[in-house]
Amino acid sequence: MNRVVITGLGIYSCIGKDLSEVTQSLYQGKSGIILDPNRKEFGYRSGLTGFVEKPNLKGLLDRRARITLPEQGEYAYLATVEALKKAGLDQDYLDHHEVGILYGNDSSAKPVIDAIDIIREKKDTTLVGSGSVFQTMNSTVTINLATIFKLRGVNFTISAACASGSHAIGLGYHFIKSGLQECIICGGAQETNIYSMGNFDSLSAFSLRESEPARASRPFDRDRDGLIPSGGAATVILESLESARRRGATILAEVIGYGFSSNGGHISNPTVDGPARSLQMAMRDASLQAGEVDYINAHATSTPAGDASEARAIDEVFGQVKPFVSSTKSMTGHECWMAGASEIVYSVLMMQHGFLAPNLNFENPDEDSAKLNIVKKTLEKDINVILSNSFGFGGTNSTLIVRKMN
Repeated sequence: MNRVVITGLGIYSCIGKDLSEVTQSLYQGKSGIILDPNRKEFGYRSGLTGFVEKPNLKGLLDRRARITLPEQGEYAYLATVEALKKAGLDQDYLDHHEVGILYGNDSSAKPVIDAIDIIREKKDTTLVGSGSVFQTMNSTVTINLATIFKLRGVNFTISAACASGSHAIGLGYHFIKSGLQECIICGGAQETNIYSMGNFDSLSAFSLRESEPARASRPFDRDRDGLIPSGGAATVILESLESARRRGATILAEVIGYGFSSNGGHISNPTVDGPARSLQMAMRDASLQAGEVDYINAHATSTPAGDASEARAIDEVFGQVKPFVSSTKSMTGHECWMAGASEIVYSVLMMQHGFLAPNLNFENPDEDSAKLNIVKKTLEKDINVILSNSFGFGGTNSTLIVRKMN
């Protein structure tokens, strides 16, 4: 079995448009959440959202490439350009090696709505435009990036709700571990347009703390009242250790464990058993004891039921050793299909720079979070092993474990 390492990272999010900006935001505990008046006017109960600046790709991509990219595809393109550069992978390398792509994405709302609006108004499907179909497909990120970068390896999209990005990295890890691929571009992307989260808002899932946007996302806090939608894209370049060493790449970290499970219950209500089994499977895969995990980047989205069930699962597996825990969603909001990938990027950046980002707005624990060792303020800390949780609707659970390369 091959060892699997991370040689590149890229990020485009509400707390920064590149690795440097994001590292500073994580260290400073800077929130990227705003109140968007357009959402209120549109009919949202909550106008809170992570603010992600729309990219301008003119001069970076030709028109043919641009017209097939939806919003989340634009984010993913920029994150991938950064990750490839960080990994030292240029177009010549991509042209001559079998590099694959596995990306998490579970919606493409705006292009679908835009196309249907044109058809309804004009009564003519030919006016939709030739690029529309490639924007509307759930596989839009992988089909676009595989074309732009001329990739020749594995190529498909993972749709697993809010665990999509994490499962993409987990599957990439297994493809490389088993020898089927040497290098895979993995990640997750999430659209942030006004159409993408209206049905989530209808479930009363979002925080209504609109008077204090930066204080609205409060994972594990007793007074949390819902999540804040957000998005962007994150890319992680996975590579076999042998391949990375052969080309003299800088190795950022090693993926050593992947666990997964299904709750097998309610379509939206969380459980303790499902996440606990995912945690335990990842630990077995990594051949680790609980005391060897330094930090857990929790899924915790700031919902009452979700945070409570995860806190119980973490306590069930790690209660005797109490590793540090925080949820970067306190700064970013819930980046949904992107979150499993972005939180690996955030965690590896913390590992590289020797600190733990704070769980913002954690002021009063409840009976479940009181059992966890939650980081309230930025903590200078040497980190060797990180664990990241991602859970989604339908009871899909994913856990990744990453270790510093010594």
